[in-house]
Amino acid sequence: MRRHYLIITTALALCLGASFPEQAQNQRPTPTPAAPRGNSATAPPPQQQQQQPRGFDLTEYGVRIQPEARLMVMMAALDAAGFDPVPTGQEPSVFRTQVRRDQAELDEGLRKRLQDFFERNRLKTQGGTQPTPAEQAARYVSLAYALGPAPGFDAPARTDDLPAGLLEVLDFAPLLREFYRKSGIDSRLPAYLKMHQEEGDRLRRPTAEMVRFVLSYLHTRPTTTTLERVPVRSPASGQKKDAQPKYTVREHERRFFIVPDLLAASGAVNLRVIADDYYVIVPEGTDPTSSEMRRAYLQYVVDPIIARFNRDIAQRREQIKLLLDERMAAGASVTPDIFRAVARSLVAAAEVRLEEAIKVDSLVRETRSRMDKTPGADARALLAKEMQSARSAVEDESLAQLADAYESGAVLAFYFADQLHGIETSGFDVSNFFADMIASFDPVRESRRLTETTAARTRALAARRTRRDQRQSDREATERATEGTPGAAERAALIKNLTDVEKMLQLKDYPAAEARLKLLLQQFQGEPRIFFALGQTSSLWARDTTDDDLQAARLNQSLTHYRMAIERSSTDTESALVCRAHEAMGRILAFLDRPVEALKEFDAIIQTNACDSALKSAAVEGKKKLGQQK
Repeated sequence: MRRHYLIITTALALCLGASFPEQAQNQRPTPTPAAPRGNSATAPPPQQQQQQPRGFDLTEYGVRIQPEARLMVMMAALDAAGFDPVPTGQEPSVFRTQVRRDQAELDEGLRKRLQDFFERNRLKTQGGTQPTPAEQAARYVSLAYALGPAPGFDAPARTDDLPAGLLEVLDFAPLLREFYRKSGIDSRLPAYLKMHQEEGDRLRRPTAEMVRFVLSYLHTRPTTTTLERVPVRSPASGQKKDAQPKYTVREHERRFFIVPDLLAASGAVNLRVIADDYYVIVPEGTDPTSSEMRRAYLQYVVDPIIARFNRDIAQRREQIKLLLDERMAAGASVTPDIFRAVARSLVAAAEVRLEEAIKVDSLVRETRSRMDKTPGADARALLAKEMQSARSAVEDESLAQLADAYESGAVLAFYFADQLHGIETSGFDVSNFFADMIASFDPVRESRRLTETTAARTRALAARRTRRDQRQSDREATERATEGTPGAAERAALIKNLTDVEKMLQLKDYPAAEARLKLLLQQFQGEPRIFFALGQTSSLWARDTTDDDLQAARLNQSLTHYRMAIERSSTDTESALVCRAHEAMGRILAFLDRPVEALKEFDAIIQTNACDSALKSAAVEGKKKLGQQK
């Protein structure tokens, strides 16, 4: 089967698209609703859904969170080639610093060829707009997914089926193979993978919240498999001119991959759709409940609905094309593909309605809380008036977002938003209404949408400017307040440095972690958190040491650091750190076969009320094991 590549790049705002092969009409119908249902007007937003039911399995909804080795190698090669998305004045992340340290001895001839290729194929400024780092990297991300696995990284044949952007950098594949052979990255990949997996673990819970919220709003469940009719040829039938063609059915799994990329440009979410697989590449620190991730998952859910009703859409081809032609005549760059236009429209409408539901729910909750605390009818009436004004502003912003989508080719965005508003509380699967929706829109009515929303859009744009100015003012006020607060900037710097050290330990870069901590100790003399981190560093370093004498020396060094952390801590304000230090010392002393001292550390935890139950249980278990050794 011919592979269809659809490449969409997003940088803080996804450009959505879809590709539908002819066999799409053979897809399995969307299953009946099985996801949790709720009234979208009152459904709590993702960030408020704290508890997940037991057994919630993301794979049942098509979602997998896993790193991609090909992408890691590609991004490391790009870094060697000179790709640097770190903003001026900011320090690179711990992981990027580690990668650069690992590649410091890279063959200079290879580095030069990588740099020459990257510079030669760098995107140029167009219309005074400088390409973003995410846009510079996007073609190479596409290439990573088009290549075979390491070490071959086999490239696809150069054909017109490949996107133009991918063709521009296809010749980077031989350089990537050479980089893999000469850089030694194959031996470092396990550690890199572990770092990416830890970022993926952080994404898991908020991703589940996002998935539940989307499916609850649409009252649907994603199509996770598709069926394709494939002609079957047999030697016997090939000799008969009048032989009836025979077909077999193949089942394809549809998957939505969330791929952590610790070398990606900050704030840039990239979506790649390759055949039935959707890949969302996210940088470190991404919030899965953000609109970019939600829009990507909405596309995954919506695309099969569009494919299922492609005949219904085709019957309205002329009316949809009329709307698209109007946008082209206005100078907009829009897709002529009516199926993509409909998909974009439904995704944009669902995203706007979801965002509005979140904002309105938050507004209602806040107003209700304030009213409960406000005596007097006049004051409560004023609060109600303020809420109505705020709700009108939310509706203006929704209309402005729909207008933006309409101008970019989502010509049914307004219409679908109205339809979704009408069925939100029904509890029925959105796909059950789609055939009626696509058959009922009036192209004349839709062509007037931009004009009708001019006033609301103007108000929304003014509100955006006000919010932007307010954020800038708040930042400046915070900076001024921080400057006037003794030690505030220093404390923030300490926390950042300790976070960086934690990432160094994840990479097992113990010498760099220890060096950073000793420098910090000169700046923050007697700081117990630094002593505790030094204890952790020495302990972890000892764990990975094979020489017995050196291991014992590092463990004793760790004990010294933990004792210093306890001595310099206040039991009133840093009791948790003291308890953790006692527990760590108890384990080390037990390992060093010093049971009497180990028992004292475990008893210190058991006898201290401030220590939490988990540490107390660990201390009791530690004492039990020591008793068994006698």
